[in-house]
Amino acid sequence: MASAARCLRAFNSRIARCDHKSSKNPFQPLAHYRHASVRRKTVAESQRSALSAPRPPQQQPSKVVAPKTRIVVGIVFISVLIYSMLTEPLQPISSSGPDKTEAPTIADLDSRRKRESGVTATSPMRLRMEAFIKEQQDEIVQAIEKLEGPGVKFRRDTWQRPAGGDGISCVLQDGNIFEKAGVNTSVVYGTLPRQAIQKMRVNHKALDDPDIESLEFFAAGLSLVLHPVNPMAPTVHLNYRYFETMDKEGKGKAWWFGGGTDLTPSYLFDEDAVHFHKTIKEACDRHGKEYYPRFKSWCDKYFFIPHRGEARGVGGIFFDDLDEETSDQESLFSFAQDCCRAFLPSYLPILQRRVNMPYVDQEKAWQQLRRGRYVEFNLVHDRGTSFGLNTPGARVESILMSLPLTARWQYMHEPDIGSREEKLLALLRQPRDWV
Repeated sequence: MASAARCLRAFNSRIARCDHKSSKNPFQPLAHYRHASVRRKTVAESQRSALSAPRPPQQQPSKVVAPKTRIVVGIVFISVLIYSMLTEPLQPISSSGPDKTEAPTIADLDSRRKRESGVTATSPMRLRMEAFIKEQQDEIVQAIEKLEGPGVKFRRDTWQRPAGGDGISCVLQDGNIFEKAGVNTSVVYGTLPRQAIQKMRVNHKALDDPDIESLEFFAAGLSLVLHPVNPMAPTVHLNYRYFETMDKEGKGKAWWFGGGTDLTPSYLFDEDAVHFHKTIKEACDRHGKEYYPRFKSWCDKYFFIPHRGEARGVGGIFFDDLDEETSDQESLFSFAQDCCRAFLPSYLPILQRRVNMPYVDQEKAWQQLRRGRYVEFNLVHDRGTSFGLNTPGARVESILMSLPLTARWQYMHEPDIGSREEKLLALLRQPRDWV
């Protein structure tokens, strides 16, 4: 606004000089014309009525000093004023003293920590979980690319979240082994409204303060789904995640881990299901003998398709909301790490046994029907998919990464009695123990 003030002072000075230097009325010719008209009108009226009194002379118009100069300077002044308003930042009005810079967000502080100190065993759990899932993503992607052979690579998309956080989506389509494979990581910072806090309070006593209006939160997770080309090779899913709430300064309020993995075959080989469950059970048993049976049962219930009356696959493990009531934070982090690291040993041997097996068109069509069931569960019943699709600004392509590239719905399809397809359906309607 300083430029506008200087222009205004110059404008006033110019007007003062014009008042002293100009004594002529620029509108004088117009004034003479007006006086002549008045005189002619008065004489005519006198001739018509002798009783009419002569009209007083018309008042002289006010002098306008240097009109062109005033217009030019006025235009310049207004222009400078508008320019200043548009280009000079507005300063907030404060009665508390000098202006203060906006405080950095928790996401900003975490980014600074990573730049300055890296991520160590003493870093906040949220940073350690973020580092772990990104490390596992790279390891799994490299293992799959090695199986696919030369020239087949994942498409890697990175994205940033304006409120804080980022993600990496790695997707492979029409490969030699996988029709579609997706391995995603996501890191999200945000604010939970009071309504969301009230829902979470049911499972987390650390959120029992009724006066809390909002809370900062952090969420990080690794999610993958692999759909092989060969119908003899099973689809597999994995997800491990961490959630944390904090106050404005970043101090933790509540935290929990969730996750699991499950196997979805189109053609069942008992030895595959046994190997998958045995490998997962060994990872669970290192942290608690009760973990595997508890989380296996949870998985059977969660990955069930009510409208079909059948499970999505042969199960695995599933858990959520594991917090201090289950164990301490370090122990549960170690548990989640061991389960995640068990994925490649649990799945790759199965894939290597089945990926080159021969199959016919009828078996491929059955695989497509089972893929249709997979789609139904994910879009209708999966809580993670529903939450993601109903979140404003969500990255839809990453959320729907789990869906197969192809699927099939055939009206009133019934497998032949005694066929392998019928045996699989009977198993899916009554889950069994594998180890």
